[in-house]
Amino acid sequence: MTIFGDSISGNCLKVKFVADRLGLAYDWVEISVLKAETRTPEFLAMNPAGQVPVVRFADNGPLAQSNAIILHLAEKSDLIPADPFERALMYQWMFWEQYSHEPAIAVLRFQKFYLKKADSEIDPALIAKCGKVLTVMNDHLSGGEYFVGEKLSLADIALVAYTRFSHQADIDLTRYPNVLAWVRRVERDLKIEPAA
Repeated sequence: MTIFGDSISGNCLKVKFVADRLGLAYDWVEISVLKAETRTPEFLAMNPAGQVPVVRFADNGPLAQSNAIILHLAEKSDLIPADPFERALMYQWMFWEQYSHEPAIAVLRFQKFYLKKADSEIDPALIAKCGKVLTVMNDHLSGGEYFVGEKLSLADIALVAYTRFSHQADIDLTRYPNVLAWVRRVERDLKIEPAA
């Protein structure tokens, strides 16, 4: 399989983390969002939405959307809970990640770290939203080491991808100690270097 992704994107790194964790062979093709490489005719022919990641499978063609990709890659693996209700909880957190978490943490990070915007140029509601998201996570993690059950699942991988880069959004994770401990735990589980 070939992964078309941008290494600065948490959504793309999710796919890499899952493929590496499962020992899946892949070729990585770097696609820069900042250089508008997702807007070329060749890329748009593969994904008309013009977004990374996209994985092209030799037998099935392209698949887009990070959480759809990681669900497909991890099917029948230990990253998806066997228990139906725990599996539903995993989906719950994955949907929440894309609807509430990513539009807060990832957007603030992009504006501050890549676009170099000053706080005065950023909607204060976005900063407040990041605090709310991290509080939800911190409170949930007070009851366990992972988001679902007692071991790593796709929910953790989906949520850690941008959370581990919070410092690039000028967010101090020491204010959310359960989240910080969980980030380090998941990084160790995935055998990836700490982001900060």
